[in-house]
Amino acid sequence: MMHRRTALLAGGAALALPGSLLAQEAGGWDEVIAAARGLDQFRAIVVQQGGEEVLAEAISGPGPDVPVNVKSVSKSVVAALLGAVIGSGEVGSVDVTLGEVMPALIPAGAAPEVPGITLEDLVTLRAGLERTSGANYGGWVSSSNWVADALGREMVAEPGGRMLYSTGSFHILGAALTEATGQSLLALARAHLGGPLGIEIPAWTRDPQGYYLGGNEMALSPRAMVRIGETYRQGGLYDGARILPRDYIDASLRPRGRSPFSGLSYGYGWFLDQIGGRDFALARGYGGQVIFVMPSLELTVAITSDPTRPARSGGYFGDLMGLIERRIVPAAA
Repeated sequence: MMHRRTALLAGGAALALPGSLLAQEAGGWDEVIAAARGLDQFRAIVVQQGGEEVLAEAISGPGPDVPVNVKSVSKSVVAALLGAVIGSGEVGSVDVTLGEVMPALIPAGAAPEVPGITLEDLVTLRAGLERTSGANYGGWVSSSNWVADALGREMVAEPGGRMLYSTGSFHILGAALTEATGQSLLALARAHLGGPLGIEIPAWTRDPQGYYLGGNEMALSPRAMVRIGETYRQGGLYDGARILPRDYIDASLRPRGRSPFSGLSYGYGWFLDQIGGRDFALARGYGGQVIFVMPSLELTVAITSDPTRPARSGGYFGDLMGLIERRIVPAAA
């Protein structure tokens, strides 16, 4: 358990507070913990503001340094890897098409639009292919070839059109990155994020062809989640080093679509919206796994929850957003 009782000025400088104000600030974070304890799916939380850790608490289950299944937060990680390989020159741009980068993986009989699907279509969940998430997920992961199954589905929208939440789109993206670089998604994650950020990235699920699952089942600790969020908050920098291109971060945080389920906008692998007029970016995984970034408050939050129970917008996920809006943001502000 740790509570760091400092207030932060713009730019991250610590400000010594008079006793009464210090107590008021401390109470804010104590109220966050008290509210979190009332949520039975809640596991752990880490909060950084101005680059300093101001809160780290394990409510139940694994603590802040233990990697846990972050479910679809994995999508935001794969989105970061797309930016990393563009920055390294291994992939030219988000406009690269599947026909250019992985023609051999496109199955016979795929819709004629499939070769023209771009990496940007995939990372914004606008590939146009029938979804593999929700009721379709079990059948998809039971197939003998996850990439071919996802690419062989019916086109239900124009590529680059409406948002269709689908783990298959991110799995295709992960396979495309592997084909473009000759490295597995695990190797890319460790090279571009694990090493530079000093975080552990264990191996995770692979499909029958050996491609690591893009968009689900990765394991990260809450502190590792915060470091990824901090990289986005600081425009692609972490600890002064360039991790992701600045223009890719800017593009990532521009709305490209909107979720019909939550109503949140979506950029490159991140949900986007505002609280009190302040922009935020959100990585969200099943069960209530969250990275929350609010640049105007220099604030990054990681939350882990029970990964076996649902977290719907009208249920536990709504409770988490209420915790962020009514407790965490006011404590930071």
